[in-house]
Amino acid sequence: MMTEVKETTNIFGIRAIIEAIESGSTINKVYLQKGLRGELFYELNKLIKIKNLTTSMVPVEKLDRLSKNSNHQGAVAQISPVEFYDLEELIEKTIEDKKTPLFLVLDQLSDVRNFGAIIRTAECTGVNGIIIQKNGSAPVNAETIKTSAGAAFKMPICKVDHIKDALFILQGSDIKTVAATEKTEDSIFNINFNQPIAIVMGSEHRGVNPSVLKMVDYKAKLPLLGEIASLNVSVACGAFLYETVRQRITEIKN
Repeated sequence: MMTEVKETTNIFGIRAIIEAIESGSTINKVYLQKGLRGELFYELNKLIKIKNLTTSMVPVEKLDRLSKNSNHQGAVAQISPVEFYDLEELIEKTIEDKKTPLFLVLDQLSDVRNFGAIIRTAECTGVNGIIIQKNGSAPVNAETIKTSAGAAFKMPICKVDHIKDALFILQGSDIKTVAATEKTEDSIFNINFNQPIAIVMGSEHRGVNPSVLKMVDYKAKLPLLGEIASLNVSVACGAFLYETVRQRITEIKN
């Protein structure tokens, strides 16, 4: 039975957030009041930029809700319930363990339930790590963890400044990249997943970014036999991951 997941911790007050950042706490996101000014705010904003933290400018009503109407001073930060991994170190460890690398790259996936479902499937299919972008991606919060059935505590998750940075690192380590996209004639069944590979899944609304598509080694699509033009991203991701499992198990048996 899965342990109950506590809500993501919110801290509020500019000085408290500054101290949390300086102490090395893993910050999911910082919410700042629109139009906020002042010396302490500028100190916080400078630190946010140095640490490249995700921020969102919001009305005071949003901050009131997040802080349960406490004295937030125009700033609320969400502390992540999980620690993030360094991508290069994770790749190196995977190769040292003599595993055939299998990574999952999520190009600005925004829905926490889709994210949680993908983490769960990734853990079940032997993915070595999930890579997300620091800005514009769904956070790892209580709902993400609950939807993942706790797999978020087992699955290494890496944050990068940009998805293209991750592709450079992966390809530099001889890991092929394949994007799931309908903008290709190549079927998923024509791709060799029995090699070091990273699967790139796009966002719910626009798919994989065109600039990312230009960088990948392969593009592949799933056959759609009905009238609906696309699958839910977590379902499509599951299909890609289990095709990878099928090919690798078949190779082992042979």
